[in-house]
Amino acid sequence: MKARRLVRIALFCAITAVMAQLKVDIGPVPITFQVLAVMLTGLFLRPGEAFLSQLVYVLMGLIGLPVYAGFRSGAGMLLGPTGGYLVAFPIAAFLIAYLQPAKKGPVWKVFSALAGLLPIYLIGWLVLSSYVGEIGKAFQIGVLPFIWIDIIKAVVAGIIMERIEKYVSGFTELTYEEADR
Repeated sequence: MKARRLVRIALFCAITAVMAQLKVDIGPVPITFQVLAVMLTGLFLRPGEAFLSQLVYVLMGLIGLPVYAGFRSGAGMLLGPTGGYLVAFPIAAFLIAYLQPAKKGPVWKVFSALAGLLPIYLIGWLVLSSYVGEIGKAFQIGVLPFIWIDIIKAVVAGIIMERIEKYVSGFTELTYEEADR
């Protein structure tokens, strides 16, 4: 693997770790920016790179590095009620990158980011429901309160990517060509 690809993978892993610590206390569960980081990872990187970046993030937390929200870490986070959301990050980043071909407009970027929510919500919801005991109640506490904010995050991710492509001519093509060298 080329050094530039490794740097991109590591950069978005680090961005996710930093954004996990940024939170807004709106209700009983704080809103973090981890999902926005996953979306940006998928929009900026190729599918394999996006998957690896988020896999490294999840593994860093698993081995004890305090990269999860609230500077938490460990197997307990992955095996706990909200672990399914974390486990889904690599899949979501891959899906977003896969659906995000070069030279697509902002609507497609937002669509790709929204599609990445599907594995996060589905896996997170199923794991949470095994702890809550009721699939409907798990949906009410683990999905519904976050849909609107995650839609906003998808729009923000699409706008960020569109702006970067606008100001850095050939950004996506350059990134992909360099990755192939």
